[in-house]
Amino acid sequence: MTTPPRAAQKPQQRSFHNDVFTDNYEWLRDKDSPEVIAHLEAENTFTDARTAHLSLLQEQVFEEIKGRTLETDLSVPVRQGQWWYYTRTVEGQSYGIHCRAPIAAQDDWTPPVLPEQAPGQAAGGTAGLSGEQIVLDDNAEAAGHEFYSLGSTDVSVDESRLLYAVDTEGDERYTLRVRTIATGENLSDEIPNTGEGALFDPSGRYIFYTTVDDAWRPDTVWRHEVGTAASADVSVFHEPDERFWVGVGLTRSRRFLLIEAGSSVTTETRLLDATDPTGEFAVVWPRQDGVEYDVEHAVLGGEDRLLIVHNDHAVNFELVSVSVADPRGARRMLLPHDEAVRLEGVDAFRDFVVAEYRRDGLTRVAVSAVTDGGELDFVELAFEEPLYSVGTSANPEWEQPTIRLGYTSFITPSTVYDHVVTTGERWLRKQQPVLGRYDPSLFVQRREWATAADGTRIPISLVYRSDLVAPGDPAPTLLYGYGSYEISIDPSFSIARLSLLDRGMIFAVAHVRGGGELGRLWYENGKKLHKRNSFTDFIDCAQHLIDAGYTVPDRLVAEGRSAGGLLMGAVANLAPELFSGILAGVPFVDALTSILDPSLPLTVIEWDEWGDPLHDPEVYSYMRGYSPVENVRDTHYPRMLAVTSLNDTRVLYVEPAKWVARLREVGADVLLKTEMSAGHGGVSGRYSRWRETAFDFAWIIDAARAHPSGEAAVSAA
Repeated sequence: MTTPPRAAQKPQQRSFHNDVFTDNYEWLRDKDSPEVIAHLEAENTFTDARTAHLSLLQEQVFEEIKGRTLETDLSVPVRQGQWWYYTRTVEGQSYGIHCRAPIAAQDDWTPPVLPEQAPGQAAGGTAGLSGEQIVLDDNAEAAGHEFYSLGSTDVSVDESRLLYAVDTEGDERYTLRVRTIATGENLSDEIPNTGEGALFDPSGRYIFYTTVDDAWRPDTVWRHEVGTAASADVSVFHEPDERFWVGVGLTRSRRFLLIEAGSSVTTETRLLDATDPTGEFAVVWPRQDGVEYDVEHAVLGGEDRLLIVHNDHAVNFELVSVSVADPRGARRMLLPHDEAVRLEGVDAFRDFVVAEYRRDGLTRVAVSAVTDGGELDFVELAFEEPLYSVGTSANPEWEQPTIRLGYTSFITPSTVYDHVVTTGERWLRKQQPVLGRYDPSLFVQRREWATAADGTRIPISLVYRSDLVAPGDPAPTLLYGYGSYEISIDPSFSIARLSLLDRGMIFAVAHVRGGGELGRLWYENGKKLHKRNSFTDFIDCAQHLIDAGYTVPDRLVAEGRSAGGLLMGAVANLAPELFSGILAGVPFVDALTSILDPSLPLTVIEWDEWGDPLHDPEVYSYMRGYSPVENVRDTHYPRMLAVTSLNDTRVLYVEPAKWVARLREVGADVLLKTEMSAGHGGVSGRYSRWRETAFDFAWIIDAARAHPSGEAAVSAA
């Protein structure tokens, strides 16, 4: 198939605020139309034909990912109650097996390892730990389904029952079930169309879960009594405001159940004594537009207190404590606001409190023991690498003496530590194994700074092999960006990425405004009527890499996904000459059409991020000026690849389908690949994901003119 598909033009007019836009491809929104499905399948056929020459490279990259991955492995066990919980993977199986093994003694906080496994090393074999029970085998649950995702898991406090919820379509609606762990048999309880995050109350008698409305917004919290019909479930809380979503949780102390209602800029938390699960939830702080807060229960100086991280007159957030009995009363300052520090959260335990924050663009963790008087004195944990990511990992137990930490960098594989609070010791529990040849000393990670037109300095993170990339010698480069929702793209290790770096490529991240790397104002200055900063920041980062001699336009590929796909679409329109290729994954490229329609999934919630073009002419005009579908122009675009999923409920497949159709009108070299049985996160199962990554990487390697063989063909022989 050498001729690209051409979608039929069926003009529909959209009229708002005295502006009329003719949309020729809105008909592609009808997912149930045979004509639409036929068009998507034709696009897939064309993409297959146009990438057939990359099939050998795809297979090679897949085998590299597979060959570097320890397929039969064991996660670091996490202690909860009387058991160690962990996940095993087995060679040849796509999904994990959730297991548990009994603790040896009440004071045992050292996670067990297999007999042949030394501390910090990978597990071998297919057997689990001594006394193992299989709690849930995802492979068995996924059997017969093209897609599988686990949305909720929780074990009752008495550890006899498991609740779990699965999605087999990719639309993020989960069917919840209850299982007796000892027998592996399910109870009669089955609740369809739930959201993520269901849990047992401490008694194990009740399950709290959420459901979503027609716009896929989690809007209602329900209470289900185990062993009864779902029709008898009680609606505990309903959120009528379409800007807000809801979630339910339990404090680590198991003293309180929580319901949080939140929009992008406002939160409100309700609290209930967990000993009275059928009681009424009470509001902690009434919602106040623009004020966000998180609640954690702690015992300070023998008194029940609520630790609250909030941004009320504190743009980067601060930490206070209030009395459980009078949460709207006097606030005790624990960590004051700091313009240079973005406080992101706290975790409270019986004997200590952990704070997580970011400074200078990097994540940080600090720990404070709880004194008899209830005072806190935080001490930051130190790490040696110039770029890294650190955060608390699985820490479910109120009385635990250690903090489980997750650590990684562009060079250091994912690492699990246990930090002993009383002594300051840090125990390595495991580092992600990398099979075959991997020498960290060959790799360099560094930070560059681009300067935007308004003088703002934009950080760029880079990683590459020093033996394959020479200063001043332009190298093939992949520049990644996101820049929305205050989400930060922090340094992290990727086995798959080695397939790019071993071909002499530079991997770079443009930390553009709209993300959260440099604090709350970094986010504020890249959203709503400042959104263009995200796009121009990315362009300035690309230009900096070119000017600094790292790369050249005909070897520079850009990539972004979801909201980062919007970034790709906008950048393609604004500066196509800077790139040899652009990959947009599940891209939000028909942004204005989507945000104008409150009936579409999550649209009203998104007004806090993008603005409300339905009611505000200024927002409409601003978005009209950057929405990629509406700003395609007759110019020379680089090669482009759009990847989407038919069942995606966050960014509908129709957006990239319309974008590609519009680009074809101006002769752009663009491909559309639609996964016909997947959701927003793409295909499920690790082998399918590796193949999906191999496809993307083969296209990137080709577009960047990198060497198709590994290790840059042994440095070009």
